[in-house]
Amino acid sequence: MSFSATRRHAALLLASAALVGGTTTGAAAGTNAQAATTFPCDVNMSAAGILTAGYYSGNTVNPSTSSVTAAGKEAQCLLQYQDYNPGTVDGIFGSKSQAAARSFQSNINRVCKTDLDVDGMIGKESWPHLRRLFC
Repeated sequence: MSFSATRRHAALLLASAALVGGTTTGAAAGTNAQAATTFPCDVNMSAAGILTAGYYSGNTVNPSTSSVTAAGKEAQCLLQYQDYNPGTVDGIFGSKSQAAARSFQSNINRVCKTDLDVDGMIGKESWPHLRRLFC
């Protein structure tokens, strides 16, 4: 039995959509959805002068360069708050975030007379400086 013209047209449209845009199910869609998420930044300062964005409260975890982490979101928000451009606040500490961190570290070294590694990673040496607006 042959398809009717309507069924044939619908089948062609579905096949074309699958070839052009892929499907919305499966692992690839989940990965793309995660990478496309942008997180809000609501930075606050405590009475002691400590900055937080509400994602990570510690001072030791390095943000991941390949997956979304609370430390990545926190570092990106704090860099953005202090006028360093980390790019999209997506929790993944990629090349733009690392460039912003290097700029931040370099400026802290100059202004505060410190010797932070200018490596583009926020770790146990950089977190305390990133959480304060002064030396």
